[in-house]
Amino acid sequence: MSIQTTRRDVLKATAAAVITLAVPISAQATEKRRWAMYIDVSKCYGCYACMVACAAENNVPIGVFRTWIERHVTKGGTVIFVPKQCNHCENAPCVKPCPTGATYKTEDGLVLVNDDLCIGCGACIQACPYGARFFNPVKGVVDKCTFCSHRIYQGKLPACVETCPTGARVFGDLNDPTSPVLKLVNTNATQRLKVETGAEPMIFYRNLPSEAGL
Repeated sequence: MSIQTTRRDVLKATAAAVITLAVPISAQATEKRRWAMYIDVSKCYGCYACMVACAAENNVPIGVFRTWIERHVTKGGTVIFVPKQCNHCENAPCVKPCPTGATYKTEDGLVLVNDDLCIGCGACIQACPYGARFFNPVKGVVDKCTFCSHRIYQGKLPACVETCPTGARVFGDLNDPTSPVLKLVNTNATQRLKVETGAEPMIFYRNLPSEAGL
């Protein structure tokens, strides 16, 4: 075994140990949680603060995006801005095509990518019906929104949610009866994108005009 290989293995093992220690045991992924996001399109005015916060928080390279804003015009001429990202689907169509198991689901429903296993083949990118995955040219692997997993397991909000100046985004646990996201989903008419795929997306939109063509 070469010195280079040995050093790489040691660094990976050390990094894994640090990550484990950094996250409280009580905050580890658990099947008792069911993470989801609620987005009120009527409150989004396309300021792009969420995109900037996401890029800064997750070191997203210039030219690619974990979250983005789409501008649509309805048949009536109304301009709407629709935030988009990975939907962390319950039946994520990106998981099965991955040949190495790099794309996986956690017990609490997050859809993540293991950089150490990803070979950048792009199978998951093709399988995602939301166009939410991209090849990270810096890391050399497939990348996407993680709902800022490193933040939520520390009791914080995803960067995009925390930064939104109008409160258009709300994040939480659908299995928590005290969670604001559960109340909003239960008391408002919401829509989910491309439900016909059977993916069961976990982002719920409010005030999304059907004529916007989404």
